[in-house]
Amino acid sequence: MHVYDISVIIPAHNEADWLARCIGALLAQDSSARSVEIIVVANACTDSTVAIARGFVPQIAARGWGTQVLDLAEAGKLNALNAGDRAATGRARLYLDADVTCDPDLLGQLIAALATEEPRYATGALAVAPARSWITRHYARVWTRLPFVQGGAVGAGLFAVNPAGRARWGAFPAIISDDTFVRLHFTPSERIEVPARYHWPMIEGLANLVRVRQRQDAGVEELRQRYPELMRNEGKPPVTIGALHAIATRMPVSFLVYLLVHFAVRLRPRESGWARGR
Repeated sequence: MHVYDISVIIPAHNEADWLARCIGALLAQDSSARSVEIIVVANACTDSTVAIARGFVPQIAARGWGTQVLDLAEAGKLNALNAGDRAATGRARLYLDADVTCDPDLLGQLIAALATEEPRYATGALAVAPARSWITRHYARVWTRLPFVQGGAVGAGLFAVNPAGRARWGAFPAIISDDTFVRLHFTPSERIEVPARYHWPMIEGLANLVRVRQRQDAGVEELRQRYPELMRNEGKPPVTIGALHAIATRMPVSFLVYLLVHFAVRLRPRESGWARGR
C-alpha cells in the first residue's frame, strides 16, 4: 500500500456548486506537493457531487496522486470525516471543506510544517472570499479584524495534523464544531499558520449569518461542557473595548452590522440540529 505525504479528506453533502473549484485548486498546487491523496466523502448526496468527484479521478491520477470517492448513504459531516479517516493512507491528514479553495503553495507548506515527530496542527492564512450580500461583506470586514482571527491559526474550513497530532483523539465524536474540537487538542505553541492562503466563503445574508453564528456559539458551549479540559488550550486573545473602538472608528457602518448580528444571535431562540444554509 502506498503511503502518501498527506491525505486530503473532503466531506461533501450536496456540494455540486463548490466541489469542482475546490478540487481544481488542489490540482493547481505547486511542485512541493509531490505525494498527495484526495478523498472525497460524499454523504447522502442528491445532486451531482459524486459524479463531479469521479470526473476528476483521471486528472488526479495523471498527477501521480491517489484518489478515493466514497459515496455514503448516511448523512452527517462527522460520519464522513470518520469514513475518510478510515480510508486514508497519508502520513498527515488535511480536513478540507468542499467550499474552500487553496492557493497553489498551500499544500507544500502544510506538508513541510507537519514534517516533525512532535504533535502539530497546521492551517493556512484565512482569507474570507468576496461576499455577494451587502450585510455579509460588512460583517466580514469586522470579523476578520477581531483579535482571534488576527492572531492566526483559526482553521475554519481547513486544518491539518501530523501523525502524532492525529493520535491526540480517536474517532470524531458527534459534536457541532469539529474544527474547534481539533484545534483545542493543541496548545497555541503547537499550532502553526503557514503564509499561504485559503479562501473560505462566509455564509450569505442576515438570517443565515445569525443561524450559523448561533450554531458556532452552541458548538463552543458544547465543548466546554463535554470536554472542559480542552478549554485550557484556547489561547484566544480577548476582544477589548479599545480594539472595538478602533474598529468602530475606522468602519462605523460595518461595526453596526456586526453589532446587529451579535445581538440577533443572542435574542433568537436556539434551534435543534443544524443546516448548512447554502
